[in-house]
Amino acid sequence: MIDLSYRERGQGPTLLLIHGLFGSADNLGGLARILEAEFRTISVDLRNHGRSPHADSMSYPLMADDVLRLMDRLGIEKANIFGHSMGGKTAMQLTLDYPDRVKKLIVADIAPVTYSHHHLKILQGMEAVAVVAPTSRKAALEILSKYEDEPAVLSFLLTNWRRGEAGSWEWRINLEAINRDYAKIAVGNTGNPYLGDVLFLRGSNSSYILAEHKDAILNLFPNATVRTIGGTGHWLHAEKPDMVARSISRFLMP
Repeated sequence: MIDLSYRERGQGPTLLLIHGLFGSADNLGGLARILEAEFRTISVDLRNHGRSPHADSMSYPLMADDVLRLMDRLGIEKANIFGHSMGGKTAMQLTLDYPDRVKKLIVADIAPVTYSHHHLKILQGMEAVAVVAPTSRKAALEILSKYEDEPAVLSFLLTNWRRGEAGSWEWRINLEAINRDYAKIAVGNTGNPYLGDVLFLRGSNSSYILAEHKDAILNLFPNATVRTIGGTGHWLHAEKPDMVARSISRFLMP
Protein backbone atom coordinates (compact mmCIF):
# COMPACT_ATOMS: atom_id res chain seq x y z
CA MET A 1 0.00 0.00 0.00
CA ILE A 2 1.10 3.57 -0.64
CA ASP A 3 0.06 6.94 0.78
CA LEU A 4 -2.24 8.58 -1.74
CA SER A 5 -2.49 12.29 -2.43
CA TYR A 6 -5.96 13.77 -1.97
CA ARG A 7 -7.96 16.98 -1.90
CA GLU A 8 -10.62 17.70 0.70
CA ARG A 9 -13.56 20.09 0.47
CA GLY A 10 -16.77 20.76 2.36
CA GLN A 11 -18.37 19.35 5.50
CA GLY A 12 -20.94 16.67 6.22
CA PRO A 13 -21.06 12.92 5.54
CA THR A 14 -17.81 11.71 3.97
CA LEU A 15 -17.82 11.01 0.24
CA LEU A 16 -14.69 9.65 -1.44
CA LEU A 17 -14.33 10.50 -5.15
CA ILE A 18 -12.09 8.28 -7.28
CA HIS A 19 -11.04 9.22 -10.84
CA GLY A 20 -10.56 7.02 -13.90
CA LEU A 21 -7.60 5.93 -16.01
CA PHE A 22 -5.24 8.79 -17.02
CA GLY A 23 -7.17 11.09 -14.64
CA SER A 24 -6.58 12.70 -11.27
CA ALA A 25 -8.41 14.35 -8.40
CA ASP A 26 -8.39 17.55 -10.48
CA ASN A 27 -10.79 15.97 -12.98
CA LEU A 28 -13.38 15.60 -10.20
CA GLY A 29 -13.06 19.20 -9.04
CA GLY A 30 -16.26 20.39 -10.71
CA LEU A 31 -18.27 17.61 -9.11
CA ALA A 32 -16.63 18.16 -5.72
CA ARG A 33 -17.41 21.90 -5.81
CA ILE A 34 -21.11 21.13 -6.17
CA LEU A 35 -21.20 18.33 -3.61
CA GLU A 36 -19.18 20.18 -0.94
CA ALA A 37 -22.35 22.03 0.08
CA GLU A 38 -23.68 18.74 1.51
CA PHE A 39 -20.70 16.44 1.92
CA ARG A 40 -17.12 16.26 3.08
CA THR A 41 -15.60 15.35 -0.27
CA ILE A 42 -12.21 13.68 -0.51
CA SER A 43 -10.93 13.47 -4.08
CA VAL A 44 -8.22 10.85 -4.44
CA ASP A 45 -5.23 10.51 -6.76
CA LEU A 46 -4.79 6.78 -7.39
CA ARG A 47 -1.31 5.25 -7.54
CA ASN A 48 0.65 6.21 -10.66
CA HIS A 49 -1.72 9.14 -11.24
CA GLY A 50 -1.84 12.79 -10.25
CA ARG A 51 0.29 13.72 -7.26
CA SER A 52 0.35 10.23 -5.77
CA PRO A 53 3.54 8.15 -5.72
CA HIS A 54 4.44 5.85 -8.58
CA ALA A 55 4.52 2.10 -8.02
CA ASP A 56 5.59 -0.85 -10.14
CA SER A 57 2.25 -2.69 -10.03
CA MET A 58 -1.37 -1.84 -10.88
CA SER A 59 -4.36 -3.98 -9.86
CA TYR A 60 -7.75 -3.40 -8.30
CA PRO A 61 -6.94 -5.17 -5.03
CA LEU A 62 -3.82 -2.99 -4.71
CA MET A 63 -5.66 0.23 -5.53
CA ALA A 64 -8.51 -0.68 -3.17
CA ASP A 65 -6.00 -1.25 -0.39
CA ASP A 66 -4.42 2.14 -1.13
CA VAL A 67 -7.80 3.84 -0.66
CA LEU A 68 -8.40 1.86 2.52
CA ARG A 69 -5.01 3.03 3.83
CA LEU A 70 -6.06 6.64 3.15
CA MET A 71 -9.31 6.08 5.07
CA ASP A 72 -7.30 4.73 7.99
CA ARG A 73 -4.92 7.71 7.85
CA LEU A 74 -7.85 10.12 7.98
CA GLY A 75 -9.69 8.20 10.69
CA ILE A 76 -12.64 7.38 8.43
CA GLU A 77 -14.43 4.27 9.68
CA LYS A 78 -17.07 4.20 6.94
CA ALA A 79 -17.60 6.35 3.86
CA ASN A 80 -19.75 6.76 0.80
CA ILE A 81 -17.71 5.98 -2.30
CA PHE A 82 -18.01 7.37 -5.84
CA GLY A 83 -15.80 6.02 -8.61
CA HIS A 84 -15.67 6.73 -12.34
CA SER A 85 -14.40 4.17 -14.87
CA MET A 86 -11.18 2.66 -13.47
CA GLY A 87 -12.02 4.48 -10.25
CA GLY A 88 -15.42 2.80 -10.34
CA LYS A 89 -13.78 -0.62 -10.51
CA THR A 90 -11.47 0.40 -7.66
CA ALA A 91 -14.50 1.51 -5.63
CA MET A 92 -16.30 -1.76 -6.40
CA GLN A 93 -13.26 -3.82 -5.34
CA LEU A 94 -12.94 -1.82 -2.12
CA THR A 95 -16.61 -2.47 -1.41
CA LEU A 96 -16.34 -6.18 -2.18
CA ASP A 97 -13.17 -6.63 -0.13
CA TYR A 98 -14.13 -4.41 2.83
CA PRO A 99 -17.95 -4.15 2.88
CA ASP A 100 -18.00 -2.96 6.49
CA ARG A 101 -16.07 0.20 5.49
CA VAL A 102 -18.62 1.36 2.89
CA LYS A 103 -21.95 3.08 3.51
CA LYS A 104 -23.18 3.42 -0.06
CA LEU A 105 -21.48 2.97 -3.43
CA ILE A 106 -21.93 5.00 -6.62
CA VAL A 107 -20.31 3.66 -9.81
CA ALA A 108 -20.07 5.96 -12.83
CA ASP A 109 -20.15 4.42 -16.30
CA ILE A 110 -18.36 1.15 -15.75
CA ALA A 111 -19.46 -2.43 -15.08
CA PRO A 112 -17.61 -5.13 -13.09
CA VAL A 113 -16.66 -6.94 -16.30
CA THR A 114 -13.55 -7.43 -18.42
CA TYR A 115 -13.32 -4.97 -21.30
CA SER A 116 -11.36 -5.17 -24.53
CA HIS A 117 -7.99 -3.44 -24.61
CA HIS A 118 -9.36 -0.35 -26.32
CA HIS A 119 -6.79 2.07 -24.86
CA LEU A 120 -3.83 0.43 -26.58
CA LYS A 121 -3.65 2.98 -29.42
CA ILE A 122 -3.74 5.83 -26.92
CA LEU A 123 -0.96 4.19 -24.94
CA GLN A 124 1.09 3.87 -28.13
CA GLY A 125 0.57 7.56 -28.79
CA MET A 126 1.61 8.51 -25.27
CA GLU A 127 4.74 6.40 -25.66
CA ALA A 128 5.50 8.20 -28.92
CA VAL A 129 5.22 11.53 -27.11
CA ALA A 130 7.54 10.30 -24.35
CA VAL A 131 10.20 9.27 -26.89
CA VAL A 132 10.24 12.69 -28.58
CA ALA A 133 9.74 14.58 -25.29
CA PRO A 134 8.41 17.83 -26.83
CA THR A 135 8.70 20.92 -24.66
CA SER A 136 5.10 22.07 -24.96
CA ARG A 137 1.61 20.62 -24.90
CA LYS A 138 1.02 22.00 -28.39
CA ALA A 139 3.92 19.96 -29.76
CA ALA A 140 2.78 16.92 -27.79
CA LEU A 141 -0.69 17.36 -29.29
CA GLU A 142 0.73 17.14 -32.83
CA ILE A 143 2.17 13.71 -32.01
CA LEU A 144 -0.74 12.36 -29.98
CA SER A 145 -3.36 13.44 -32.52
CA LYS A 146 -1.95 10.82 -34.92
CA TYR A 147 -3.26 8.17 -32.52
CA GLU A 148 -6.48 9.81 -31.20
CA ASP A 149 -8.76 12.27 -33.03
CA GLU A 150 -11.32 13.18 -30.35
CA PRO A 151 -10.48 16.74 -29.14
CA ALA A 152 -11.94 16.26 -25.65
CA VAL A 153 -9.94 13.07 -25.13
CA LEU A 154 -6.74 14.72 -26.37
CA SER A 155 -7.25 17.67 -24.05
CA PHE A 156 -7.87 15.33 -21.14
CA LEU A 157 -4.78 13.23 -21.83
CA LEU A 158 -2.52 16.24 -22.25
CA THR A 159 -3.28 17.52 -18.76
CA ASN A 160 -0.70 14.88 -17.80
CA TRP A 161 2.08 16.27 -20.02
CA ARG A 162 4.08 18.76 -17.99
CA ARG A 163 7.51 19.91 -16.87
CA GLY A 164 8.89 17.64 -14.15
CA GLU A 165 10.95 18.55 -11.09
CA ALA A 166 14.17 18.08 -13.03
CA GLY A 167 12.99 20.58 -15.64
CA SER A 168 12.36 18.13 -18.47
CA TRP A 169 8.91 17.49 -19.93
CA GLU A 170 7.34 14.16 -19.07
CA TRP A 171 4.10 12.32 -18.37
CA ARG A 172 2.91 12.86 -14.81
CA ILE A 173 1.32 9.40 -14.84
CA ASN A 174 3.46 6.27 -14.60
CA LEU A 175 3.04 5.26 -18.23
CA GLU A 176 5.39 2.28 -17.95
CA ALA A 177 3.42 0.65 -15.10
CA ILE A 178 0.05 1.36 -16.72
CA ASN A 179 1.21 -0.14 -20.00
CA ARG A 180 2.71 -3.21 -18.34
CA ASP A 181 -0.35 -3.92 -16.17
CA TYR A 182 -3.05 -2.77 -18.57
CA ALA A 183 -4.59 -6.26 -18.63
CA LYS A 184 -5.16 -5.94 -14.88
CA ILE A 185 -6.91 -2.61 -15.46
CA ALA A 186 -9.21 -4.08 -18.11
CA VAL A 187 -10.20 -7.07 -15.95
CA GLY A 188 -13.53 -7.42 -14.14
CA ASN A 189 -14.16 -7.39 -10.40
CA THR A 190 -14.39 -10.44 -8.18
CA GLY A 191 -15.60 -11.17 -4.67
CA ASN A 192 -18.58 -12.15 -2.58
CA PRO A 193 -21.83 -10.24 -3.26
CA TYR A 194 -22.24 -6.90 -1.53
CA LEU A 195 -25.77 -6.54 -0.17
CA GLY A 196 -25.72 -2.81 0.49
CA ASP A 197 -27.14 0.00 -1.64
CA VAL A 198 -25.38 0.64 -4.95
CA LEU A 199 -26.16 3.13 -7.71
CA PHE A 200 -24.76 2.73 -11.22
CA LEU A 201 -24.82 5.90 -13.34
CA ARG A 202 -24.43 5.40 -17.08
CA GLY A 203 -24.07 7.90 -19.92
CA SER A 204 -26.85 7.53 -22.48
CA ASN A 205 -24.32 7.77 -25.33
CA SER A 206 -21.77 5.46 -23.73
CA SER A 207 -21.23 1.75 -24.35
CA TYR A 208 -19.55 0.96 -21.04
CA ILE A 209 -22.73 -0.23 -19.27
CA LEU A 210 -24.91 -2.36 -21.54
CA ALA A 211 -27.94 -4.59 -21.08
CA GLU A 212 -25.65 -7.60 -21.38
CA HIS A 213 -23.86 -6.49 -18.20
CA LYS A 214 -26.98 -6.76 -16.04
CA ASP A 215 -26.27 -10.24 -14.73
CA ALA A 216 -22.65 -9.43 -13.87
CA ILE A 217 -23.76 -6.34 -11.95
CA LEU A 218 -26.54 -8.10 -10.03
CA ASN A 219 -24.39 -11.13 -9.23
CA LEU A 220 -22.01 -8.93 -7.26
CA PHE A 221 -24.41 -6.14 -6.27
CA PRO A 222 -27.91 -7.62 -5.96
CA ASN A 223 -29.40 -4.38 -4.59
CA ALA A 224 -27.98 -2.22 -7.38
CA THR A 225 -30.03 0.22 -9.42
CA VAL A 226 -28.99 1.81 -12.71
CA ARG A 227 -29.80 5.37 -13.74
CA THR A 228 -29.08 6.85 -17.15
CA ILE A 229 -27.82 10.43 -17.46
CA GLY A 230 -29.24 11.69 -20.75
CA GLY A 231 -27.09 13.43 -23.32
CA THR A 232 -23.79 12.23 -21.88
CA GLY A 233 -21.02 9.86 -22.83
CA HIS A 234 -18.37 8.16 -20.73
CA TRP A 235 -17.31 11.39 -18.98
CA LEU A 236 -20.84 12.08 -17.71
CA HIS A 237 -19.62 13.81 -14.53
CA ALA A 238 -17.73 16.38 -16.63
CA GLU A 239 -20.48 16.81 -19.24
CA LYS A 240 -23.38 17.25 -16.80
CA PRO A 241 -21.91 17.69 -13.31
CA ASP A 242 -25.09 19.24 -11.88
CA MET A 243 -27.25 16.31 -12.94
CA VAL A 244 -24.71 13.76 -11.70
CA ALA A 245 -24.36 15.61 -8.39
CA ARG A 246 -28.15 15.64 -7.93
CA SER A 247 -28.29 11.90 -8.58
CA ILE A 248 -25.54 11.30 -6.03
CA SER A 249 -27.15 13.55 -3.43
CA ARG A 250 -30.59 11.97 -3.77
CA PHE A 251 -29.10 8.50 -3.45
CA LEU A 252 -26.98 9.30 -0.40
CA MET A 253 -29.19 11.57 1.64
CA PRO A 254 -31.82 9.88 3.87
